[in-house]
Amino acid sequence: MAPRGLATKNPRSPPAGSSPEGGREGEEHAGTQSGRRLEWNHHLGSGAFEGQYSFGSRFADGVGTNPEELIGAAHAGCYSMALSGGLTRAGLNPERIATTAKVHIEKVAEGFKITKIELENETQVAGIDEAAFQEIAAKTKAGCPVSQALAAVEITLTAKLVA
Repeated sequence: MAPRGLATKNPRSPPAGSSPEGGREGEEHAGTQSGRRLEWNHHLGSGAFEGQYSFGSRFADGVGTNPEELIGAAHAGCYSMALSGGLTRAGLNPERIATTAKVHIEKVAEGFKITKIELENETQVAGIDEAAFQEIAAKTKAGCPVSQALAAVEITLTAKLVA
């Protein structure tokens, strides 16, 4: 059971196939079938997001999202929230925090692997010098729950203090 005030999140996704051809025949899918290629919908437990994904959106220019994009969104969001908290605890009032996460997936051996995540951040906050900002930014990367969950992947950070 989660500690009081915290929650266990439960997004769901229907079973996916194991090949670029799509899902396995005979399984239920929350999506549409066009030929033999299947598309799926991803549902967040909170209902805040529902979106389609497919092998085309993952490895080509297909419509929809993909697991790596969702990981990147979660990582960027978590980092921004954690940085805001760190700056606030330091007595600062951030005006703007913008973070993107570029998630790299590469073909390795007989499969695919997320090999690197590049966090890029721009923060507007008064009353802090560059060195102190970089220290808080680096501590945030190390302490961000999503960064910790993805620790097996190389994670880089470019944090920029803007006026």
